[in-house]
Amino acid sequence: MLARRLEDRSRLRHAHGALAHSLSATAWKDALEVRRGDPTVAVALRVGCATLLALVGGGLLGYGQVAGFAALGALTSAFLRYEPYPLLAVRLPWIGLGIVGYTAFGAALGAMGAPLSLQIVVLSVGSAVAYWVFTAFSFVGPGPVILIFAAAGATGFADGWNDVGLVAAAAAIGAATGFVVAMLPALSHPHTPARLAVARALAAVSALETRGAEAVPAARGSIRKARETVALNAPGRPDAHVHELLALLDAAETVLDNGPHDTYRARRDDFVRFEAELRKARRDIEIPRVEVDGRPVLPTPPGFVREGCGRLLDRVVLLGSARVLVASLLAASFAALIGLDHPLWAAMGAMAALQGLNYHNTVQRAIQRLLGNVGGAMIAAVLLALDPGYWPVVAAAVLFQTLTELTVTRNYGLASVGVTTMALLLTGLGQHAGPGIAVDRVADTVIGVVVGVIVAAVTIRRDDRHHLVA
Repeated sequence: MLARRLEDRSRLRHAHGALAHSLSATAWKDALEVRRGDPTVAVALRVGCATLLALVGGGLLGYGQVAGFAALGALTSAFLRYEPYPLLAVRLPWIGLGIVGYTAFGAALGAMGAPLSLQIVVLSVGSAVAYWVFTAFSFVGPGPVILIFAAAGATGFADGWNDVGLVAAAAAIGAATGFVVAMLPALSHPHTPARLAVARALAAVSALETRGAEAVPAARGSIRKARETVALNAPGRPDAHVHELLALLDAAETVLDNGPHDTYRARRDDFVRFEAELRKARRDIEIPRVEVDGRPVLPTPPGFVREGCGRLLDRVVLLGSARVLVASLLAASFAALIGLDHPLWAAMGAMAALQGLNYHNTVQRAIQRLLGNVGGAMIAAVLLALDPGYWPVVAAAVLFQTLTELTVTRNYGLASVGVTTMALLLTGLGQHAGPGIAVDRVADTVIGVVVGVIVAAVTIRRDDRHHLVA
């Protein structure tokens, strides 16, 4: 009995310390840090292009009121940005299917006239399911919150069953557009995902001189991941470039095997130069040329379906899904209770915060989302007050979506400015919303991130102490 009481007190102290961290200067300072990111210009232009095609197509065909749902479908192109193209071709359609499915489901709720309380419960469950599947199958990108935004928007838009088919068709066309745009680089730069994976491995080895032996496991993991990516990217007969990439990985592994001595320093400059070249989108990169002697031995990459299905029952994944369910219900219910017009946005705020890998990351995302939403809402309020018309809104939405993709790997707060502005502009396309909608967005976000952080602190794992180190 005494041991149980001591354990409960220890858990309460851990949760209290976690809550205190969310208000600390360190947490807010870390949230403002702008990190170095992987190449994003090409990806940002692709996502912007897919969004542009969806919105322009909708406008030219006379379906401007549902073009926003096509643009949400086009965000399929923002997921799995560094996956090998053969794997991308298999995985990306599932994300598009998810966006279309959630859009149709949300529209069906609106068409049947479901009361707000039922909408909150059903879409909160939908949030947990989306988080569960996306986390288990490692669908990296904007996250499952896109699905909930599409469902919530469709719920508010659909007045009848004809609207269900209309918004689902728009989302499907957008998803198909996003898939095609995301796959096009495979024709001109098929080795880009493999080169980026090798560049990350070289960067991890280069960091050993400053970080020491503690960074060796991470470096080995980066090399292993790079070999798998090269294998997935070259399922047929490997060409000379595959040999070159494997030669770089062999050199990196040799450095690790030789242990901490002058090899780090001697190789570091070479690896830094090779890393910079590999991150470029050109074909004429300067990397070592090797003689092709037979066929390289590539590892057999694990199947993503088998791995994903195996993680569906993972305790951490299930716990994360339960936290999303509880936080979404609480946030949306409170927002509805105080009379906000878009309470489901509060559920999205809670869900977005809880996508963090650990509590420290959850607090960072919550702060960044809050600050980004305030900035984006202010910009959107000005644009909506001007009532510029369809085509200027399209231009602004594409611009801010592109800016989102340019900044998302550097600072989530900066990306939130762009995504909030775009989201409010797209909402205005279907609902003729005024600047007041921006105030609702900020209020809902405050509720969502606060509830998300509290739920994360109360349910924090005992071994999650990243925030204490920070």
